[in-house]
Amino acid sequence: MVKIWFMDNEETDQRLEHHRNPPQYLELADLYRKTGVEYFKINADDYQNDKILSELRAKRGYTYDDEITCSEKCLPDYANKLKAFFTEHLHTDEEIRLILEGTGYFDVRDDEENWLRIEVVKGDLIIIPAGIYHRFSLDMNNFIRTRRYFVGEPVWTAHNRPADEMDCRKSYVKHQAENFVQFNKA
Repeated sequence: MVKIWFMDNEETDQRLEHHRNPPQYLELADLYRKTGVEYFKINADDYQNDKILSELRAKRGYTYDDEITCSEKCLPDYANKLKAFFTEHLHTDEEIRLILEGTGYFDVRDDEENWLRIEVVKGDLIIIPAGIYHRFSLDMNNFIRTRRYFVGEPVWTAHNRPADEMDCRKSYVKHQAENFVQFNKA
């Protein structure tokens, strides 16, 4: 099952777990209420036929997907890409990732500016809402292979913080104040 925890404020290697002392974990339902981040468990070995994924794709209109491998061996300009992924940013569209192999971390901000670290492993599908400040890091294994899903042609533009005046951010903050009660309801 997915693990979520409040991060410390250390600026050491981003690939470390960065637990507070003592560690403070968050339940999955609380992650959604605090951030709007959604989580699903998918059969990564047969994701093309996974019922949950098929339903999500139809309901949310995910019509395009591709695959990315993040490792020093496979990712061109590896060091600079990792820095870019770890820079706090937001997107105007949801960020949908299905982990096929490997492990990593998605960090998201809650309404009190705390970093929440979400550990992702094989079979985890995570949906990061448009307008939330977040970042990504590999862990010490330095490898992850994911499927990325998009509504239409991929638009993957990162807007680094501050981006509070963007419409997607304003909409996100409004939904956050409402605890995401009506967020993504079809």
